Amino acid sequence: MVLVVVGLVVVLGLLGTVHWYVWRRLVRDLTAPGGAARRVGTGLAVLLPLLSVGALVSGRAGAPFVLEQVLAWPGFLWLAVLLYVTLALLVTEPLRPLLRRLLARRAGTPAEVPTEVPAGAPAAELPVTVPASGTEPAPVPEAPAEPAGAPEPAGMSRRLFVNRVVSGSAAALAVGTVGYGTYGVLRGPRVKRVTVPLAKLPRAAHGYRIAVVSDIHLGPILGRAHTQRIVDTINATQPDLVAVVGDLVDGSVADLGPAAEPLAGLRSRDGAFFVTGNHEYFSGADAWVDHVRELGLRPLRNARVEIGAGFDLAGVDDVAGEREGQGPDFARALGDRDRARTAVLLAHQPIVIDDAVRHGVDLQLSGHTHGGQLWPGNLVAELANPTVAGLERYGDTQLYVSRGAGAWGPPVRVGAPSDITVVELASRQA
Repeated sequence: MVLVVVGLVVVLGLLGTVHWYVWRRLVRDLTAPGGAARRVGTGLAVLLPLLSVGALVSGRAGAPFVLEQVLAWPGFLWLAVLLYVTLALLVTEPLRPLLRRLLARRAGTPAEVPTEVPAGAPAAELPVTVPASGTEPAPVPEAPAEPAGAPEPAGMSRRLFVNRVVSGSAAALAVGTVGYGTYGVLRGPRVKRVTVPLAKLPRAAHGYRIAVVSDIHLGPILGRAHTQRIVDTINATQPDLVAVVGDLVDGSVADLGPAAEPLAGLRSRDGAFFVTGNHEYFSGADAWVDHVRELGLRPLRNARVEIGAGFDLAGVDDVAGEREGQGPDFARALGDRDRARTAVLLAHQPIVIDDAVRHGVDLQLSGHTHGGQLWPGNLVAELANPTVAGLERYGDTQLYVSRGAGAWGPPVRVGAPSDITVVELASRQA
């Protein structure tokens, strides 16, 4: 409990520091004290993080689904913008002094010495003029003081100009990146095709196609239209089998049941199969298992079926289920099978690959990582997962990890486009 509290304090402190830095660069450094722009910017700097916190906790707190939807768009999108505007501002920090020096050199003045005489300066500090007669110089009459906050007579200062150019460019780059990443998610996943040679696969199963879709993440942002796009894309590939590899939802059956209904339209020769992901256990796993069964999908809860083409298809519950006395049971799913037959395993998280290797699995199909979803999140995902995306070999077992078809939190992907993968099995005997 103490570690949780300490972790929460650290996270909140980090978020507070980041927000202060962004406020400083985008609001304080670019606006006049007491001005309308300063007040609006400061208000947003307070409101947006509150919306983000609300978006993150409203679902777990049992808030009405309508409220979740209201908070989700601005709250989650701000988190994505915050990430990239912070990175952009940090990268451009060294440019500020360089640009000021460059402008000063072009103007022929020192970089940090004011070129204007401040309004209201004492007469002793004012420039003087020398009459042609050679008499004593007379001070220039003192200029009337300008009201506080008035613009400089010659325009904005060099520092303000540089700050506006650099910070404005950083903000534009961040918003553009998030906008493009959001378009990629809302457009829907693209089809990726991968061929996997399997030594024990019989010739009759050569060319067998499994449509793998994971991490759909139906929730307050991605709804029924998102599901329908995925179903249409899968059906267009004409697969032999569909594998839904966990994290279908972020919410209850009561709230998201209608959003999942298009799954009933999945079409394949040998049917559609489902295994739980960690987010199902945040959303009522048993209720969702029952619901997907009603929609025509077959849940594999630590279970195995024989596919007519000549291989075994197994599925295990997600490791998050261990907190509820469930979780993966490899002995139950694979313990008594004929190891001369090819085994394909559906498991949401790649981290169970060691168990798959011990039980003689030939191919494990997983998701969970989102490929990192938001660069540089892939670097963090690599620390927690053996494979972040794509196909890799572990001993005699091959692991394929899909980037997923949706998004968690911000409906944004950068450097990790969503996909539905058609895995084509290849027999070495063909």
